[in-house]
Amino acid sequence: MCSQTALPSCNVFNACTPLSVLFPGRVLCDMIPCGEEEVDEAIKSAHSAYLKWSKLSGMERARIMLEAARIIRERRDEIARAEVANNGKSITEAQVDIDVAWQCIEYYAGIAPTLSGQHIQLPGGSFAYTRREPLGVCVGIGAWNYPFQIAAWKSAPALACGNAMVFKPSPMTPVTAVMLAEIYKEAGVPDGLFNVVQGGAETGGLLCHHPMVAKVSFTGSVPTGKKVMEMAAKGVKQVTLELGGKSPLIIFKDCELENAIKGALMANFLTQGEVCCNGTRVFVQREIMPQFLEEVVKRTKVISVGDPMCEETRMGALISKPHMEKVLGFIKQAKEQGAKVLCGGERFVPSDPKLKDGYFVSPCVLDNCRDDMTCVKEEIFGPVMSVLPFDTEDEVLQRANNTTFGLASGVFTRDIARAHRVAENLQAGTCYINNYNVGPVEVPFGGYKMSGFGRENGQVTIEYYSQLKTVVVEMGDVESFF
Repeated sequence: MCSQTALPSCNVFNACTPLSVLFPGRVLCDMIPCGEEEVDEAIKSAHSAYLKWSKLSGMERARIMLEAARIIRERRDEIARAEVANNGKSITEAQVDIDVAWQCIEYYAGIAPTLSGQHIQLPGGSFAYTRREPLGVCVGIGAWNYPFQIAAWKSAPALACGNAMVFKPSPMTPVTAVMLAEIYKEAGVPDGLFNVVQGGAETGGLLCHHPMVAKVSFTGSVPTGKKVMEMAAKGVKQVTLELGGKSPLIIFKDCELENAIKGALMANFLTQGEVCCNGTRVFVQREIMPQFLEEVVKRTKVISVGDPMCEETRMGALISKPHMEKVLGFIKQAKEQGAKVLCGGERFVPSDPKLKDGYFVSPCVLDNCRDDMTCVKEEIFGPVMSVLPFDTEDEVLQRANNTTFGLASGVFTRDIARAHRVAENLQAGTCYINNYNVGPVEVPFGGYKMSGFGRENGQVTIEYYSQLKTVVVEMGDVESFF
């Protein structure tokens, strides 16, 4: 039996029309979208907290962030259960997401005391130095596929650098970001340092346009990312965009086939396929295509789909009915364009009557795919793997790079020289060699081309949440032309 846990009460800035969150096909809670008054209140509150937080030493900030990480570890299962109801992914994946979140906060807590500038000696005893300073109030706009984890990914480096953050979760998954805000508060951050505002596009626009906001970090679709960038540009605000992908996974005939099969499954079916960096274009060298397809289909057919609260489940529900219909529409169109469905691709109805209205789709493998098919060119964001044959390295590199996206990529081969050569030539922000969809918080993550710019995670992200001030000190007399 799988136990169901009630969600905690949510503290949000109030406004007018309620938003309904559904799971599965039922109202989970009502959230209130924030209008101009609530957004202004949240940002001013964050700014007041920033003035206090930015004056703390890195060690003082680290101590509070480590306490937040400890609380998350302690409440891991509670938060994970809430995330399952929030998003629909399996409890097993949700627990990993919560672990990644506290690890991220712990990682940036370790970096906070190390932030420093540079000393430059100038002639005559004069010198200059640089200071790495916070930006101020940063806005984070999250996606619905990793609600708690993304909130941590954006807030941890921001807070480590001395900033405040106003975070807007997706209106599809509004719950767990509030839990993170409560945890930060319990850990000891100043009131308002991490504020959560609820709402959709209108609320996001108010955040991007607000004159007191210094930076916007957005995770989501390319069309929305373009709008965020345009709005932020009006105030010359710094922007980080982590957008969509249609990533290639290249499997050479000399690979360790067992690992390549596992990698392909991980590259396509995590979080019901609702992962922006998924390797959904699987290029398989022609000589091993029959063995690859046989084994991938066999394993895909036995993926456990159903109640995401059950530990045995490996694939939960899609985020909403419209999204489920969109994914099924992609599969229907793929068949019309000549693709062959080897397994899955249908609405799945679990045996549990309580879940009959859930938005489940059986994981799908498509064969007989071509590069010009819609299912190969466009991001489906569902459990759909498109498999394509290739013959030569040069050929597959050209085909793999023939996309407007550039978020991730992968290669499976035993040839170490080829592995690094292919990684160098793939136009993507991340390239996995002999694995896929591993994301340690120490490693930067972000895209090329229309998959966005800026990075999340890793040491480099500090540069995206801070600014450099140069101070020049004259120790002698001023030399003047006048």
